[in-house]
Amino acid sequence: MKRVTYKKSGVDIDSASAFKSKLQPLVRKSFRAEVLKDIGGFGSFFKLDKNKYKNPVLVSSSDGVGTKLKIAGLVNKHDSVGIDAVAMNVNDILCAGAEPLFFLDYIAHSTVKEEVLIDVVKGINDGCIQSGCSLIGGETAQMPGMYRPGEYDIAGFCVGVVERDKIIDGSRIQAGDVVIGLESSGIHSNGYSLVRKVFSTSELKRMSKELLTPTRIYVKQVLSLLPSKFIKGIAHITGGAFYDKIARILPGNVDVKIDKNSWNVPKIFRLIQNKGNVPEREMYHTLNMGIGMVLIVTPASVNSIILKLQSQKLKSWIIGEVVKGNKKVRIA
Repeated sequence: MKRVTYKKSGVDIDSASAFKSKLQPLVRKSFRAEVLKDIGGFGSFFKLDKNKYKNPVLVSSSDGVGTKLKIAGLVNKHDSVGIDAVAMNVNDILCAGAEPLFFLDYIAHSTVKEEVLIDVVKGINDGCIQSGCSLIGGETAQMPGMYRPGEYDIAGFCVGVVERDKIIDGSRIQAGDVVIGLESSGIHSNGYSLVRKVFSTSELKRMSKELLTPTRIYVKQVLSLLPSKFIKGIAHITGGAFYDKIARILPGNVDVKIDKNSWNVPKIFRLIQNKGNVPEREMYHTLNMGIGMVLIVTPASVNSIILKLQSQKLKSWIIGEVVKGNKKVRIA
């Protein structure tokens, strides 16, 4: 009778163990003082400093990179998508005013070269360093038959902390407040199914450097503004973009009016719109159009916030205002 082994089934446990041992010295570079153990155990350990907080609340997020991975595979460039995996999560919990503490990743594949996986993890670790959090664990799952050879998927999981009385949830937003838009680094990690529909394979390859620019991580710049009673709401402009993400943080008695002429939309977005004949509303409902994060603030704080962000080399603009309404976003 023919013998069947796990390795012959497509899963190489020995190679997986060797891969994990190579990651240990890499991920240590992101460790904060609160990390208690190396990766590789059955669980990851992070000691919350109780003396640092009065009434801490943990904030968590889970997200992935989406079909941007298809372009990474197309041109065999895999480090930047690891940064995207971190950015999508840490930027989300930042919207509550939370400081990211630690991150875990999940990478799934059928058969992928080890150097590709190491590049991905290098990017994840780099994203953690940029955001000041620690990569303390994760899972690399080899699942024969689930993915085509060379394909993989990434998901990330982040936990952060915020003082309970410093949580930013949008509830204090009122008519007269001002909307500040923070510059994106490009398309970020949403809308790539549309991008891949609009452009041919050869065009995607030619534009891959721009298309694979990693999502900007806003953690250090925005945390430098906090805690602040002047910042009433923060929205990460991802899937659903302006219409859905800003509306999510609004009280029921106000709208936000966005002036789309208040910043210069990067050329890549107009190229997508023109080549795909994409309706204007669809663009602002799918893509960030050059604005990766939105702050809703008091009028008196606007200039100081913009100047502080500018000193940290982050461009921002007044892009709108809060008016009486019923939780809608209007763009004109």
